[in-house]
Amino acid sequence: MYELTIDTHFAAAHNLRGYEGACERLHGHNWIVRVYVQATELDDIDIAIDFKKLKSETNKVIERLDHYYLNKVEPFDKINTTAENISKYLYEEIGKLINDGNVRVSKIKVWESEKAAAAYFE
Repeated sequence: MYELTIDTHFAAAHNLRGYEGACERLHGHNWIVRVYVQATELDDIDIAIDFKKLKSETNKVIERLDHYYLNKVEPFDKINTTAENISKYLYEEIGKLINDGNVRVSKIKVWESEKAAAAYFE
């Protein structure tokens, strides 16, 4: 099994619905995202997935969040904009673009600050 990772980031505002405390107020983060990908086989030039493709497909999803008020972006207009939910959303959406039977997203980790992160994997 091969594992690859890329790191990226986005900036976005949000507030947590139903939370009692400062995070219920509008605020923003510079979110850091780590994408973990696994592959069972390498291609004919010994690459699992081209990093260029992985970055490009990831950025297609990140662009939906970057510099937006997340509470107005689907599906976060209905579910809370927690790091947990953001990591699951990225897992599913990036997976739709790159999972192919050999390569698959295996985990997404999202940091809302230098010291606080949430991950999603199956």
